[in-house]
Amino acid sequence: MITKEELRRIVILGYLTDSMLEKLIPLVERLHLNEQDYLFRQGDLAERFFMLNRGKVLLEQRISDKMTVSIESIRPGYSIGWSGIMAGGLEPYSRYTSDAICTETSELFAINGEELNNLLDDDHDMGYMLCRRLIRVISRRLRHRTEQFVRIIKQHPDIENLIIE
Repeated sequence: MITKEELRRIVILGYLTDSMLEKLIPLVERLHLNEQDYLFRQGDLAERFFMLNRGKVLLEQRISDKMTVSIESIRPGYSIGWSGIMAGGLEPYSRYTSDAICTETSELFAINGEELNNLLDDDHDMGYMLCRRLIRVISRRLRHRTEQFVRIIKQHPDIENLIIE
């Protein structure tokens, strides 16, 4: 069984109260994956939200059949697959926007998005706290990806010439 202490080490859950964590525990499933196992693939129906307890997961975006770009490396304590939170009432047919592949043996916690949404509907304080933390995660990742994109564009020879002139 998953403990409150284990869940508290997950950044997005770190500010929840003991009673909130106790409500969450029955919904959490422990997963063990091996190196090179996919947690989900780009385009899969997003039904679960994941939190990395041990190991490492790489998020990759498929550009074409021949090219994949690594987007981010997820460390223990951080969450992935937040599209899965949309499952249920918010966006019932939400899809994962990238591949998530384990780069080493990993242990994750998974929560069914619809069940999580039902819990958050019942406990608005928990919903507020969790959504506030989720917004921070999404905002940080968006800012990081925007910086990456701008840096790459600036280095493109045609763009570089426009900037210099």
